[in-house]
Amino acid sequence: MTANARSAPAPYRGYAAQESVTGEGVAIELPVANLGSRLVSGLIDLLVYGLTCWGLVVVASSLTEHSSEAVSRTAVIVVVVGVLVGVPATTEALTRGRTLGKLVMGLRVVRDDGGPVSSRHTLTRALVGWPEIYLTTGVAAFVAALSSSRVKRLGDQAAGTYVVSERSRLALAPPPQMPAELAEWAARADIAPLDPGLAAALRQFLPRAASLAPGARDAHGRQLLAQVLVSVAPPPPPGHHPETVLRAVAAERYRRDLLRIARDERVRHAVLPREP
Repeated sequence: MTANARSAPAPYRGYAAQESVTGEGVAIELPVANLGSRLVSGLIDLLVYGLTCWGLVVVASSLTEHSSEAVSRTAVIVVVVGVLVGVPATTEALTRGRTLGKLVMGLRVVRDDGGPVSSRHTLTRALVGWPEIYLTTGVAAFVAALSSSRVKRLGDQAAGTYVVSERSRLALAPPPQMPAELAEWAARADIAPLDPGLAAALRQFLPRAASLAPGARDAHGRQLLAQVLVSVAPPPPPGHHPETVLRAVAAERYRRDLLRIARDERVRHAVLPREP
């Protein structure tokens, strides 16, 4: 098998990642929205929804003033639920993750894998948001966001989504390139997903290795290699520089993760109907 035949597919670019890349080194572009921007966005949406809800309740009350009390209460309930659940769910579904508040703050809701949300995700977020935001006056959402590394409220956790900032893009290093002399070994080797901390250390070391002092560079490279080879079988052929082996492992993990993401997308589309 030639090196070209094993080349990675076009890079997967979702909307976001928890930090700069996933644990296996899949590069993506947008950082997680911070708690402050989410609070401001939520307050803007609450103000809009509150005013809309108040206006529609006044209209509904005037239209049902000559009806029974049950009819009046039903009309008010329909208006409140429609505005506080139906409007945000529909808006986010149509705009692929935006509401007025998120548009003002430059935010967007995305799936956990970085892809665009569908109506299933937005409806789940809105339904969970009813008790989470309105019945607890936002306390449950605030506590959940504080305890989450992705600032996810309960609705995000239930729907498998989170919010990213589109106004601050991460400057990411290019994906690792496969050394030609180790391409065949890497393609045949069993390379398990790396521990997130080790994967982060590998991502940071490879692009800046040339800027390190020779002694520190060699020591750090050998230390990383010893940790990485625990997840690799069989070991690489002898005689290769530690950095060459590290680049081969990183490039192969990147390639396999792209294939896994593409496979998951095909399965999702085969099982679930595509959103219009």
